[in-house]
Amino acid sequence: MITYIYMVRHGESPKTEGTERTRGLTEKGKQDSGRISKILQKEAIDLFVSSPYQRAILTIKDLATDLGKEVLVFEDLKEKMFTQETTPLSDKELHPYLSRSFSNHDYALPGAESNTECQKRAIKVLKQLIKTYEGKKIVVGTHGAVMTLMMGYYDKQFDLNFLLHTTKPDIYRMEFLRNELVQVKRLWQ
Repeated sequence: MITYIYMVRHGESPKTEGTERTRGLTEKGKQDSGRISKILQKEAIDLFVSSPYQRAILTIKDLATDLGKEVLVFEDLKEKMFTQETTPLSDKELHPYLSRSFSNHDYALPGAESNTECQKRAIKVLKQLIKTYEGKKIVVGTHGAVMTLMMGYYDKQFDLNFLLHTTKPDIYRMEFLRNELVQVKRLWQ
């Protein structure tokens, strides 16, 4: 029985507004959320889960509401903790940090989280979803780094280069036969 996981990277979010947890979506992010709904409407989604961060929830919430479903929130699906601060790294700071953390998965800034730690917590949730909802279609509202680490757990081609070429938003449909990844297809155009 095939289980489908739809990794939905959140839409554009204003980095200067709120905290990592509370940032919403820009106008473009809201419009793109509507496009995501149209793409996934025909997929017959069974379950919606998300990171606890508002931008991830808001990106998938309209479709869940349209289908009469709730968005279940899992703390361990949150974005990688890049720093111990509540404000995000600037793009100038982020790119060198990402390069270093993807070349050494145990590297982390003081008080932050390594790729290894982030992947471990997120994969635990993903494996449980695949086991519990075998044969179902599950949307996961997610973020760039944690999404890449979850996908990279199953296939090493999902690495820093992959992350740097994803967009906000983005959609990847992963097909699993039990716990084995069979295929990945990008649905966002």
